Amino acid sequence: MLADKWIIDRTPTKRFPSYTRGNAADVLADPVSPLGWSLCWEKGVVLGCKVGFVTFGVFDHEDYGTPPETFGLFGGYFYNSLMQARLMGVRMPGASPEAVDAAYFDANPDVPPYVAEPWHESPAHEVKLGETMAYVMGSTVHPPVEQQKVLAIKIRAERPNLSQLSDAELVARARSMAPILVETFEQHVWSSLGASLGPGAVQAITAAIGRPEDGVRLIGAVGDVDSALIAIDLWDLSRTIRSTPEITAAFDAGFEGWEGRIAGTEFEKALNAFKLKHGSRGPNEWDPAAHSYETNPRLAFAQLDRLRHQSDGSDPRAASKRNGAERARLFAEISEALASDAETAGMFAAGYASAAGWQQARERCKTNNIAVIHEVRVAIAELGRRHAAAGNIAAETDIFMLLEAELDAFLANPASFKATLTERALDHAELATLEPPFIVNGSVPPLSQWKRRGAGNYETVKVGDVLTGAACSAGVYTGKARIILDPFDPSGLDADDILVTLNTDPSWTPLFLAAGAVVVNLGAVGSHASIVSRELGIPCVASVTDATHRIPDGATITVDGAAGTITIVALP
Repeated sequence: MLADKWIIDRTPTKRFPSYTRGNAADVLADPVSPLGWSLCWEKGVVLGCKVGFVTFGVFDHEDYGTPPETFGLFGGYFYNSLMQARLMGVRMPGASPEAVDAAYFDANPDVPPYVAEPWHESPAHEVKLGETMAYVMGSTVHPPVEQQKVLAIKIRAERPNLSQLSDAELVARARSMAPILVETFEQHVWSSLGASLGPGAVQAITAAIGRPEDGVRLIGAVGDVDSALIAIDLWDLSRTIRSTPEITAAFDAGFEGWEGRIAGTEFEKALNAFKLKHGSRGPNEWDPAAHSYETNPRLAFAQLDRLRHQSDGSDPRAASKRNGAERARLFAEISEALASDAETAGMFAAGYASAAGWQQARERCKTNNIAVIHEVRVAIAELGRRHAAAGNIAAETDIFMLLEAELDAFLANPASFKATLTERALDHAELATLEPPFIVNGSVPPLSQWKRRGAGNYETVKVGDVLTGAACSAGVYTGKARIILDPFDPSGLDADDILVTLNTDPSWTPLFLAAGAVVVNLGAVGSHASIVSRELGIPCVASVTDATHRIPDGATITVDGAAGTITIVALP
């Protein structure tokens, strides 16, 4: 029976009392697995986050407890620490906690206001952050991220034949990734925080001269964004499908037997190259228990099956070129308007350049981290296959219900864990039916008091209603809303429909190519859906509270990505 606290849950501390799902739901979308959290996160990401905030200049090591309160985990759901982010706003010159909230978290009325405490102010940190800010605003490339990209590619290329490793060797390989995650996530903190500074400067300046909508346009279409590259590579595969009758027929026949029908073809070679490059990516990819392009071929099939029906006019390269040209034009126009104010013009130019480089770094750093987590995924999945086949566990995926501290005991007597892991798997599935509170402020309600998903009372919309959210990617588009909750099954999304979903991660990116606009319940200007929408040149509004519940599937809506509004035009 599910207890009122999950086995890996944390407890808020006095210094770090408040947590939010804002900008967190697209990191770990589902209840995280016990092994994923205790191995990849507690031993890797959590520690790397602490080091990152310290080296960036926001905190001292002593400001954190043990374990560090870098993130929250309640009911198995991942939360961002409001205090950790807000202190950057307190201590960075020219910033504020409110500005940090606007950049990173959803505009949700439940977010508690910032309350100052004496220990928050720190002249020493203000000096350090000033130095960091000067570095970020003066650079477009962050070398550690590029160095870690080389390392991530090397780790994948040198992966041993896992089927030939002993159980102990599989566990040792999985554990060996945790120290690497400390280093890669330290740089993820740098790139994530750094990616907020340039856009913040650009948007503040454009708002001050009465052109706030251009601020969103100027921070998009930067090119070389890893998440968008997934979509571009899948787009190229979809063009092969359209131009090759044999491969078209293989898709027309459906998923079952698909791999056999493409065996030995040039398309199979190209697909294998895609999986080598992007195989670590997938829904909920920060959890090694989740599937990826490499571990579940249905994901690539489902997305290619949507993309192959798109006309060549939806080519993401053409859209990127158009949007990049518009971005450059706006930059030149606004720079000319600011020419008489050298200081503001200089800040605008620096913010424009920094925004591009650090957004690229943020997405690349995410790719590096996911590549390392993927090596844990495939090693532990191999262990699960073996012990499910031997009857020691009920299902392959039950292996991820272990805690990292239990791995050695499992290797010594795997069958003794069978009943425990089965029970945990049932509890984990039960957690997935719950709606995590958007805000945790000081204490966590017991799980028995959490609402069931979809059990809330949602206000129905009528024609003419206008829903508001965060303006994340400029443009206006009218089309049919399609509520899509699973990237493995996007069959309801036809060409040029509007994708409406809870939140997205990089595995959703190819579906953006089949959509005229994107609306998400959660997110902010710096979240995944926003960055990729800007890169691909489609309107996006994030942080639209309960959008998937309030907007009926098939409704005609108008998305204004610069104003942050969704207008109900017609009901189905």
